[in-house]
Amino acid sequence: MPRPIRNLAAAGLVGALLAGAAVVPATAASTTIGGGIATVTHRTTPLERLRVDRVPTPKLDWYECYDYAECATVDLPLDYDQPKGATTEIAVLRVKARDQKRKIGSLFVNPGGPGGSGTDFALTAPYYLGDEVLDRFDIVGIDPRGVNTSEQVRCFKSVEEQTRASEGLFVSFPYTKAEEKAYVASSIAVGKACSTTGKPLSGAMSTAQVARDMDVLRRAVGDKKLSYLGLSYGSVLGQYYANMFPDRVRAVAIDGVLDATAWFGSGASGNLGQEERMRSAQGAYKALREIFKRCRTAGVDACPLASGDPAAQFELVAQRLKAKPVVIEDPEFGDFTITYADFVGWTLSNMYGPDGYLYIVGDILWLLTLTDPSATDATRAQARASVLQRAAQVRQQARADDPAYINIRESSFGVICTDANHPTDAASWAARAARADQRDPYFGRSWTWFTAPCARDTWTVRDEDRYTGPFDRRTVNPILVVGNYWDPSTNYNGAVATAKLLPNSRLLSSDNWGHTAYGTSACATDAIDAYLLRQAMPKKGSVCHGDIQPFEELPESAAAVRVDTSKVDLAARGAPRRGEPKQLPPVVAPMPAVGSLTVR
Repeated sequence: MPRPIRNLAAAGLVGALLAGAAVVPATAASTTIGGGIATVTHRTTPLERLRVDRVPTPKLDWYECYDYAECATVDLPLDYDQPKGATTEIAVLRVKARDQKRKIGSLFVNPGGPGGSGTDFALTAPYYLGDEVLDRFDIVGIDPRGVNTSEQVRCFKSVEEQTRASEGLFVSFPYTKAEEKAYVASSIAVGKACSTTGKPLSGAMSTAQVARDMDVLRRAVGDKKLSYLGLSYGSVLGQYYANMFPDRVRAVAIDGVLDATAWFGSGASGNLGQEERMRSAQGAYKALREIFKRCRTAGVDACPLASGDPAAQFELVAQRLKAKPVVIEDPEFGDFTITYADFVGWTLSNMYGPDGYLYIVGDILWLLTLTDPSATDATRAQARASVLQRAAQVRQQARADDPAYINIRESSFGVICTDANHPTDAASWAARAARADQRDPYFGRSWTWFTAPCARDTWTVRDEDRYTGPFDRRTVNPILVVGNYWDPSTNYNGAVATAKLLPNSRLLSSDNWGHTAYGTSACATDAIDAYLLRQAMPKKGSVCHGDIQPFEELPESAAAVRVDTSKVDLAARGAPRRGEPKQLPPVVAPMPAVGSLTVR
């Protein structure tokens, strides 16, 4: 696929109504029932209307791509306060509705990140969305500004310069003093580079800018109101759009929800680190403890760790690796070292899938053997072979086949660092990470360190038009908020808080395993589909059951298991036929590094 490429006063309050009547903001519309005000639906503010509505509706010059999709590029304002000024190129992809005569409109999708590719997510839609959704919607994905096939943010002049500056970040997370020192140095180098060489795009990548782009493109595809499915960080984009353009919402479903107020850091919480506000590590630790609890209940036939205390065995591996990393000799690729941070990173990565508990148990068993000096040669050889398989996967993920400029970290930071309030000094992250690990063992450091390049003294470029709330606007149509009890990335508490804050929303809870619920719970998937298609909301207080539960018999349907479709050569084959099993592609979350990988 070719690269597809202020200062206005806000409206005040209207004058007071008759004595005893409600005062309604100028950006709200009242619905009256029986002579009294029943609800207040907020409207897009005059400032946001001016910003986006004066941009002429783009004409999308679609061309065929990837056998069954259509691609286009569009130039949109870099700064919506200067609509005739500099532009940035945005890539768009759509998979057209199979039943065009009964088409509802377009469904915009975002997989998360930040830095995840919306065009890739839309391209894989036939592999995970329900048949009726594919029949009735054009599936539209946007690569957010700075990301993937849109004009990319580049914080360095060359690959060599980028590699040297980022070297300290190539760990799952820093644990030793030397690693912490190197991580801080690289965080400062990356933050400063993005604040200078990366401009002006690095200062114009906030979620608010992407929401504005999406509103202009909603108009470009001919939809009067937006239909949207956002997973993980995509839930933040959904919340921003709903609060910035509340009267332009048809259906917004957000799954794996991050509380937008915690993401941004309003008020006094702006002095806290982002992980201190969002507590992703709390969700991950809660899920890990539950896996160990269910292991003991299931017994040794289902979970070999049940012969002892699974949590204690995990901790034993952790302590042994802290004392001495495991080094495995690989005659083909060289030595492979497994550190404590790698072990924690692998565990967190495994929890992103509904069957990840199986891999967690396997990793613990292998590493118990490899760190045990009394283990026999035969058992060590078997464990070594299993770990080398994992090593090959990690190396393949991290390998670049050519010296191309890869900006995945920079595209993530371009959003995270400009969206949110962050502490001042990058050196303070070491103490913050240590405290986080005390609160939420194992995962506190991992989640905390990722945002170190965002320190305010380091990341100095600002987006003057970022959105800072409010996040409690009443939308013209209701919003569906989906939260998973055992999500290791987007803490279930975020979904609860978001649903409480949005007055016209409904919370759907799920007990499925892995990150997000769509595709891993038939109940949640059907409910989301029904909402997108018919705006039908689940009953208040509904809780869905996950299709795969730890150490229980696996379901017969392979569609219940999350499959990595990134390994599918989509360009070489057509979309799946109606009725073929659906496979949810990897959901991109704001996940800390796993080895040399930044997001997953």
